[in-house]
Parts: sequence; C-alpha cells; structure tokens
Amino acid sequence: MVEAVEVILSGGVALKSWEHLRGPSAHDNWWANFIRAATVQMDMTRRKSPDAAIVWIVFRPAYLTRGREDGKNYISMIREQAAKRKVKLVLVDTAEQAYAAINGAGKGREKITSFYYFGHSNAHAFMLEYSNDIIGASTQWMHEDDLAVKINKSAFAPDARCRSFGCYTGNSMSAKWNKAIGVPMWGNTESTRYHPVSNGCLPTGNGRWVK
Repeated sequence: MVEAVEVILSGGVALKSWEHLRGPSAHDNWWANFIRAATVQMDMTRRKSPDAAIVWIVFRPAYLTRGREDGKNYISMIREQAAKRKVKLVLVDTAEQAYAAINGAGKGREKITSFYYFGHSNAHAFMLEYSNDIIGASTQWMHEDDLAVKINKSAFAPDARCRSFGCYTGNSMSAKWNKAIGVPMWGNTESTRYHPVSNGCLPTGNGRWVK
C-alpha cells in the first residue's frame, strides 16, 4: 500500500544589497516570499488531511546570508514554522542535496503524491540560489536536462500532482519534467507574483498555467 508524501521545495531569497541596485527589476523585498508560500500550501494540505506526511526542503545558504544582512535568524524562524505545522524539514546547501532529498522522500512504500516548488526560476531551471552570490545570476540550479538522471521516477506516484510557482517554467521545464519523471508539472508561461501570499493565498501567474 502506498504511503502518500507531499514534498515542498523552497528556493533561496536574494540579497537586498544586490537587488536594490537593479531598480524596477528588483526582486525579494520581503525575505519570506518562498517560505510563506510554502506554509500557505502546508496549511491547505493540513485542512484537508491533518495527518498528511509533508517534507519541506529549503535551500539554506540564501537564508543564512540574507539573515546576516537583515540582522535576523531566518533559519530559526523557518524551523519554528516547520515545527508548528509538524512537517519534516530538510535544509539543503546544494542542488545535489535537493535532488537527494526529493529521492529520499519517495522510497519504498512512501511515494510523492504532490510536489510544489516556490522560488526563482526561468524556462529551463529551478534557481535555488539567485542574486545572492552574484547579482542577477544563479550558482545553484536544477536544470531540466538533469531531471531524468538525478530524480528517481520511482519516487513519484503515477498520479502525482506537481506544480511550479517559479517564473516561466511552463515554457519548457514543465514538458521536460513530464518526459523525465512521467507525471505532469503545471508551470506558468510568464512571471509569478508572490504578493498574494501575505494574504494567505498561493502565488499567481501573469501568463497561462500549462503542463
């Protein structure tokens, strides 16, 4: 019998000191966009299934550096949110560790029945790190061409529900995900807006949601 697991992956936040140099194209004024979005999804799942198994994967380095910039212990805050919602928190420092955490969540009878990504992205990759090490660039990413090699298809249930709340993933990565893993992943064709999360709602997309 399959034991259902929900996996939520939160990418990293940018540094304000980098982003403020970018003028109107700046991102991440609020440090917690990708954290709050994850907790909104957890709360939605808990209302439907109070005992659901949830694994929350968070890219740690960006929250350490942004925390030092802001004078806050964001990792401690993230741990508190995970404990409050009784989810398994996995802090990762690299894309390789993120792949391993996804694969580890779907071993044996445990299968990933839902997967959500909240973070920076482009049409071809989840950018776990973005504008934190180098302004406007990523140094840790999960590329669509690596999915077939680095993610175990067997970790996912055949009818798993997958969705990316990153920008532009609907233009390419969604199709590559389906081909590599055998389940569709909804993604947006344009940029994603995170301001609704402050009101307890999931992010919205400027374009179309496709899979």
